[in-house]
Amino acid sequence: MKKDLHPKVNQVVFRDISCDYAFLGTSTMGSAEKIKWEDGKEYPLIKVEISSASHPFYTGKQRVIDTEGRIDRFKKKYGKK
Repeated sequence: MKKDLHPKVNQVVFRDISCDYAFLGTSTMGSAEKIKWEDGKEYPLIKVEISSASHPFYTGKQRVIDTEGRIDRFKKKYGKK
């Protein structure tokens, strides 16, 4: 195998910013931010907007979306004149 061909895989902490849930995983991504994990070691911190802790498929909870406002805007923009 050629050297330096594949990216380096590291352990990182992923933090879901929408529900303040964090988990330790592996990734090729890096980050300048560090966080101290439960085992006492420091790991790079990668912030994500959605994870299994906040996704409606896994939680079974749907978010209420302002559908009325969207429909009104659509009718105003594309409705008959």
